[in-house]
Order: sequence, then C-alpha cells, then structure tokens
Amino acid sequence: MWLAAAAPSLARRLLFLGPPPPPLLLLVFSRSSRRRLHSLGLAAMPEKRPFERLPADVSPINYSLCLKPDLLDFTFEGKLEAAAQVRQATNQIVMNCADIDIITASYAPEGDEEIHATGFNYQNEDEKVTLSFPSTLQTGTGTLKIDFVGELNDKMKGFYRSKYTTPSGEVRYAAVTQFEATDARRAFPCWDEPAIKATFDISLVVPKDRVALSNMNVIDRKPYPDDENLVEVKFARTPVMSTYLVAFVVGEYDFVETRSKDGVCVRVYTPVGKAEQGKFALEVAAKTLPFYKDYFNVPYPLPKIDLIAIADFAAGAMENWGLVTYRETALLIDPKNSCSSSRQWVALVVGHELAHQWFGNLVTMEWWTHLWLNEGFASWIEYLCVDHCFPEYDIWTQFVSADYTRAQELDALDNSHPIEVSVGHPSEVDEIFDAISYSKGASVIRMLHDYIGDKDFKKGMNMYLTKFQQKNAATEDLWESLENASGKPIAAVMNTWTKQMGFPLIYVEAEQVEDDRLLRLSQKKFCAGGSYVGEDCPQWMVPITISTSEDPNQAKLKILMDKPEMNVVLKNVKPDQWVKLNLGTVGFYRTQYSSAMLESLLPGIRDLSLPPVDRLGLQNDLFSLARAGIISTVEVLKVMEAFVNEPNYTVWSDLSCNLGILSTLLSHTDFYEEIQEFVKDVFSPIGERLGWDPKPGEGHLDALLRGLVLGKLGKAGHKATLEEARRRFKDHVEGKQILSADLRSPVYLTVLKHGDGTTLDIMLKLHKQADMQEEKNRIERVLGATLLPDLIQKVLTFALSEEVRPQDTVSVIGGVAGGSKHGRKAAWKFIKDNWEELYNRYQGGFLISRLIKVQWLTPVIPALWDAEVGRSPEVGSSRLSWPTCYQLRDLQLIKWLERLRLSSRVTQLLQLSVPSSSVVKIFC
Repeated sequence: MWLAAAAPSLARRLLFLGPPPPPLLLLVFSRSSRRRLHSLGLAAMPEKRPFERLPADVSPINYSLCLKPDLLDFTFEGKLEAAAQVRQATNQIVMNCADIDIITASYAPEGDEEIHATGFNYQNEDEKVTLSFPSTLQTGTGTLKIDFVGELNDKMKGFYRSKYTTPSGEVRYAAVTQFEATDARRAFPCWDEPAIKATFDISLVVPKDRVALSNMNVIDRKPYPDDENLVEVKFARTPVMSTYLVAFVVGEYDFVETRSKDGVCVRVYTPVGKAEQGKFALEVAAKTLPFYKDYFNVPYPLPKIDLIAIADFAAGAMENWGLVTYRETALLIDPKNSCSSSRQWVALVVGHELAHQWFGNLVTMEWWTHLWLNEGFASWIEYLCVDHCFPEYDIWTQFVSADYTRAQELDALDNSHPIEVSVGHPSEVDEIFDAISYSKGASVIRMLHDYIGDKDFKKGMNMYLTKFQQKNAATEDLWESLENASGKPIAAVMNTWTKQMGFPLIYVEAEQVEDDRLLRLSQKKFCAGGSYVGEDCPQWMVPITISTSEDPNQAKLKILMDKPEMNVVLKNVKPDQWVKLNLGTVGFYRTQYSSAMLESLLPGIRDLSLPPVDRLGLQNDLFSLARAGIISTVEVLKVMEAFVNEPNYTVWSDLSCNLGILSTLLSHTDFYEEIQEFVKDVFSPIGERLGWDPKPGEGHLDALLRGLVLGKLGKAGHKATLEEARRRFKDHVEGKQILSADLRSPVYLTVLKHGDGTTLDIMLKLHKQADMQEEKNRIERVLGATLLPDLIQKVLTFALSEEVRPQDTVSVIGGVAGGSKHGRKAAWKFIKDNWEELYNRYQGGFLISRLIKVQWLTPVIPALWDAEVGRSPEVGSSRLSWPTCYQLRDLQLIKWLERLRLSSRVTQLLQLSVPSSSVVKIFC
C-alpha cells in the first residue's frame, strides 16, 4: 500500500499532498516516545490494550460471499457460506466483525444437520464477534452460514461509498473497498488476520448499468431474479489469500486494456469519459508485469490485473490481488495537462503495487510485525522497475533524496524506532505505516542488494517466493533464502539494521604510506542532537564501498565493517587522488571525513567528476553533521562553494530542501529577509540558464529542475520571475496562452504568495472549473502560500468545504501550515477548533496522524492542548494524543538555530553581500 500523494518524495507516502516538509520535520510514534513523554511530565498515549489473536480452533478453507450494495441508501446485505475446519471441538466460533449486524448464523458439519447459533456476542473494542452454539462442534469440516447487513460508510475504509460526478454533472456514488490493514471485517465477518488464508468465491448483486469488479475475472453475469434492474456477477475462485487483499468495486467506469507479453490481461479503469488518461499507467503496467516475472523467475499467478482510479481514497494506492485501487492522481495522466513529476509519480506507484502481487500477495507476512518487509521491499524495487522502464528519469539519484536521506533525518532522532516493530493490537498497525517501514526499509534492502550482488539476490528471491508461495513468512525466512543463495552472513548483518533503531556515523581519516593509502575507520551512532551519550553505543555490521578519483564510478574496495574501529589499506593510490566512502550513497550511514580528505574531494565536485548521487550524499552528510553540531557551519560553507556549476536536478532539489529548513527557522528571526535575498542570489544563475520555456533536446529532468528553480525564485520575490509569472498567469486565466503543466505549480505559487484577495478568488475559480483531479490538487497544494490573515482563514475554511475531497483536506491545511509563520499559527488554531469534525471524518486512521504531522512545521512549541478538548474520549482512543505531537517536534532544529545565532562568522555572512554565483549562501 502507498501512503502517498503527488510529489516524488517521502512526504507523499505520509499523505502530505503539498510541497515536502523539511526532512527533520517528520514524525514517528514509538515506544521510546511514550517513555520520554513521562520524563517531560506530559500525558502519554494510552497504554497498549491487552490483545489476543483469534483462537485456532476453527479456521476457514473457502469463503463463498455474496454482497448486495444499495447505492442510494448506503447499506449492503451479505450472505456468507464459509467452508471451515474445526481443529478442536468447541461450542463457539470467534471471528472478526466491525460495524456489521449479523441476522442469522449456523454451522453444518459435513454430512450432519445444521446447528443454529443461539447468541452473537460482539466485542466492539476488539472488533470481534463470538457465535455461540447449543451443542459442541466436533472436529472436521463443515459450512458456516451467516446473513448480515452493514453500512456503506463514508470513512474511506472497509466497504464504503465514494462520491463522483458524471459527465452530465449528476452526483452519484460508487461502492469500493479498502481493507488493509484490518478492515475486511467491516465488509463481512471473517478471520481477518494475514496468516489465516483461504480461497474466495465472490458474487456481487449490482445495478445492471454498473461495472462490477473483484480480484478475479468474471465467470457469470445473469439477471437477479428478485429485481429486473439488478444483475448477479460471479467471479472465479481466488488463490489462497489473506482477507486484507480482497477487493470489490461497483460503479461507472471506462477502461483501456492490453495484454502483457506473458499473456496477462491488463486493464486500467478510469472515470467515464477519461479512458485516454489511463493509457500511460497501462503502458507502465504492461512493461512491469514481465519485468517482475523475469526478475523473480515466478510467473504472475492470476489471469488478469485491473488498475482502477477511485475518487475518494485515503491511501495512495492498495495492492489488492488482481484489482489494484488508486487515487485518481496516482493513476491518471492527461497527455496535455499532466506534469512531468506526475508521470514519474504514477510510474513509481504502479511499480510499487505490482511488486506486491508477488511480494506480499503470493507470499504474505505472518503478522503485521513484518509489515516493513512488504513495504520496504516494494519501496525499493519500484525504483528498480522505473529505472528499467524509464532510464532517463535518473531515478536512483532521486531515491537518495526522496527516501534515503529523509529516512536518515527521521531515524537520527531519539524517538525513532527499529524497522521491525512488534505489533499486538490492530490499532497499532497504522502507527508503523511510516517512513521507517517504507523509506528506511527500502534503503537497507538497497544496501543489502548491493552487498549480495544482483545475481545472488535474484536467486535468493526466487528461493523465497517458491518456498513460501500462497503461504506466510517472516523476516528471518527471507534472510535464510538470501544467505543460502549468497553464502554471506545475511541474518547477522541485517539484524543490526532491523532490530535496533538508528544508524552509524563512520569517521575516516587517511595517511599516505608510500604508494598506498591507509584509512582509519571508526563507527558510532549518529544522533541529530550531537554525540551519542548512552552507556553502550550500538554497533552495526556495515557494508562499506570505497572509490577513488581513478575511477569514481567503480568500487576500488568493498569491506564489511563488523567492529567499532578498523584500518584499511588501499593499494596503489597516488597522493593527488581523492578517496571517497559509500560509492553511490548506498550504505545507510553518514560519513565524516578528516579536513584533509574533505578538501581533496572539492575538485571532484567542481569538475563534476564525482557522480551526482555522490555529490548529493556528500553535501547532505555535511549539512546534517553541521545541524547536529558535530562540525562547524563554516566547514560546510567551504564545500558548498564547490557546487557553483551544479547541473543536476536532484542535487539542486536536496540543496533546496536544506535551504527550506533554514528559511523556516529564520522566519522567527530578523534574518528572514536576508535569507530570501540569498535564495534569489543562489537560484538566479541557474534560473537564467534554464529560462521559462523548454529548449530542443531537453528532457524529463530539465522540466523538473525548471519548475523547482522558478518556484524558489518566485516564492522569494525575485522581481523578474514575479513579473513574468504574473504575465503568464494573466494570459492563462484569459485563455490567451495556457500554461504548460510543468509551469503551473511555480506560477500559481508565485502569484498567490505575492497576490491579494482577487488572486485567491481566481485560483478558487480555477479549482472549481478543473475537470482533472491532478489540477485540483495542484491548486490545493499552493493555496497556503497566501500571506494575508483573512485570506489564510478563507483557505482553511475552504479545506473543509464540499469543494475539497476528504482525503485532500490534509494537504490544504498542510499547505497553510508550511506557507508562513502566521499560517502555521492559524492552521494550528483551525485544527483545534475543528478537531471533533476532523477526527470523526478520519476515524483515527493514518490521515488523522498526517494531519497532526503537518503542524510539526513550526519550530516553536505552542500551548498545550486545551484541557477540555484533551479530556475528550475520542482523542484518547485515537492513540495519537495531542501532547505526543508536541514532544515529538524536532527540538534539534531550535538548537541548531541557536548555534547559528551564536556563530559570529555566520552572522557576518548573513549581513554581507556574497557573489551571487556561490551556493555557499544557502548555509549562512
């Protein structure tokens, strides 16, 4: 599943549909967080509730399920006939059940009489129901029959309704599903745990003019005898699978289709009249299925794969086996009106979800403790897939900025958590759908792949998938397969990365010994707050690669650092050659070089002989070391001057993000205007070189870089950029010259940032007129740029209006929180004032946690949650109580700001005019 949105970064996975927040402003809820809350005298989250998994005395073999949704009254009727195995004699059956009313239930042992249940005991808090029978159910097989009714809810989970508008303007509703992690129980009583697998025979009774889809292909469609306006659609039996992967959709859709080279039928379902917008995703899916089949050497096991765009959808996408559901913005591409970043985003999401068809669906985690392996693996291999399909995207460099460095920023905090977290009660599952599961998980899988080598990695993956297909597995099972394939100590190495939080800082210094270079390496835990102060410093088994200027793209030496300190000799390295650790920025660690080694790397940055991904990793390490107080900011400035000729989009994007952190901090000081001048000086040269319009021969990355640079200049108030943005915006609104999709975000942002109420009204009108959800989201993300208090309030009110889809409200509020100092305060007050409505809307799911996280954008801790609201039982039961969010703010940012204030050198640089070509000004 993708917890995702539009920008190609970790932020999209955390449901923030706006510009990505600064890396250190990411939030994690962990056990260590609860402990620290007590030490600060703040109220912690509720203690973990006692939890027991379902008893094993009765288990399903097959579900025969028929559902009849009512798209007008928003209810559904259901009939379940489950072939079950009684493993131990009992007089009750315990199942998962939530928001469902059971009408009748019975059990018929094979070859014996039916026994009717005499009681239904609902345990609402644990989302279970116990069916009691008047006599003992003996061991053996039988059939469990249950008739039930439920509600097509509006909470975007379980079996729910999704609002859409027909081409004629009529508002209608589809019935759709979202079951991960634990919401299949809201559609039918079931054994809703990933390890309790069964086959499914699904039937849907639906209006005859509606499309009905499920995991498998349709095998029968016939009139429903009780109503001539309905039809009963039957689907083929599924393979053995977990309940959270079941899906069904009823609505109005068009589709485009093709067949992969392996003969699998691939369809992309779109809103009516928008089939053209499904062609890009169709192309990606048709390329992706054979790629994974060849990579895993395991065929795709189903006869078809459907990808469908859902109007109201909380996550980015969901990997239901054979029927993958997406937000519209994660699947639909308009050839004329979609920007380059949206194409890349769709390619990544499609690659992610189709990877799950093997890794997660064919072989499923035994329990949610191993969720990270599902999501971390898919979050890694999606990049491998996109690199295969679109090599021009330079996607692995973008991975370092979008996932690797952002995971490091979060994992360096004291309140991080290990990749693998023990999960008990299902309410804890949403807490681990976070950057550690996805981005750190992906990063350590990438490191593992590099350590093993592609050939042995693929061999191990095939062994794992073949051994556990249609079964469940744990993390250790994968390590065993990879260890058998490679002969390397995979479990020993990876346990140091998955079972303890954090990562190491590798300090290196060099000495020339005749024709060789002696390197002295040492490791210690990297902490955002500075040096590690615990008694026993954690240690990692670190795969380390070392390159030199002789061949910057190849590792001269690979070692496994399995001790706190070690010496390494590089043979035949001349005194004038530089040496760099972590080729390709693959190892999940930061590097601190001695001053002499750092100085020697500067020519490789200036002449671009150091590859882009290594330039990015080097500057990101330095910036993080400075924030942590390990090195001085002045030391970073020296290196930043070497980036004067930087042409790479991703490197610029990371530099821009680091500048954003500083800009946010300085918004609370007298230096804010100075930092805006620095932005203009830094980005002006590259902006002048790129210009506003594409040049012959430019590609995908040039389009991304142009949007980034013009957005930065416009937001900072660069005069020429502001004037041109206003001119182009005026022509766009008047229909004289429509803005290209790649220019809309920077232009919208610029005119709103420096506009008035009329500008905002025009933007809201464009939003209302937009027929494409991507354009609506594009506008929603920038509305918070407006600065006037009354307009900020107008935007916040708009966020809760019918004009904004429920899943997108968070992005509008987040845009306001990230737009200005006043916006942050206003957004915080708005959340407090509307907490009850917001909580009821999202029902404690990951959207509500994302809403809390957007408030982390301010480095100033507000007053504690109002006492009368804090006592609300709804808040307490959400497991995301407000004081937690206060404690989890990154106080390291404040510490760094204080260091900046105390640095006379930095203060001088802030006040001096530095040549505009120097990137050094970013770090003043």
